[in-house]
Amino acid sequence: MRSVGIIVLAMLVMGCAVEATEDPHAAQTTGQDKLAGKVLEVLDVPSYTYVRFETAEGEAWAAVPQTRLEIGAQIVIVNPQAMVGFESKTLGRKFDTIYFGTLENQGAASPAKVASSPAVHGSSPAKVMKTGDAAARSIAALYAERGALDGKLVELRGKVVKYSAGIMGRNWIHLQDGTGDASDGTNDITVTSSGTTSVGQTIVVQGTVAVDKDFGAGYRYSVIVEDASVE
Repeated sequence: MRSVGIIVLAMLVMGCAVEATEDPHAAQTTGQDKLAGKVLEVLDVPSYTYVRFETAEGEAWAAVPQTRLEIGAQIVIVNPQAMVGFESKTLGRKFDTIYFGTLENQGAASPAKVASSPAVHGSSPAKVMKTGDAAARSIAALYAERGALDGKLVELRGKVVKYSAGIMGRNWIHLQDGTGDASDGTNDITVTSSGTTSVGQTIVVQGTVAVDKDFGAGYRYSVIVEDASVE
């Protein structure tokens, strides 16, 4: 009976538990490849830059990986995803609509540079900025650098594609950020946390990397992020 219980538990960990209801304010593709305009206001928080800019259709807000922007500069945001009713806990404010994306000339999934730091949210592994002691990574970069990151604190930003709560005393979150390859699973990372979220939300997590984590019953993760905070 004990072995049956382990198998059932492992199946739940792998996503067989009932998922949370999809967030009605989830990120949605805009149908546009780019948004362009003039910078009107800049708000910096750890790892991200919020920018209000003037487009051909009027003013809009966007969030991009942290960069240095000047008022009046012309910017182009690629692969924008719209979030309706997004609330930033760091800023303490709610946006009716905000577009998440990256700046042009930094790669489709790369963040803008911060001073002389190299950009890294693309498919090739490299360091980006740090928030405290947490090194920001894309999911693809995390897989590529998993050996060096074992036991280290990392920060990830991505969209929740699966959420299972209360399994083995923790919540299980599957994140994707548009990097990696679905054919070998490097596009999806599992995160454990006491924090809560829901499918469709775009979140930032900070947690500790564990490599070759084995939960038994044949279920093993080549890399997983554990005990993460959720924002």
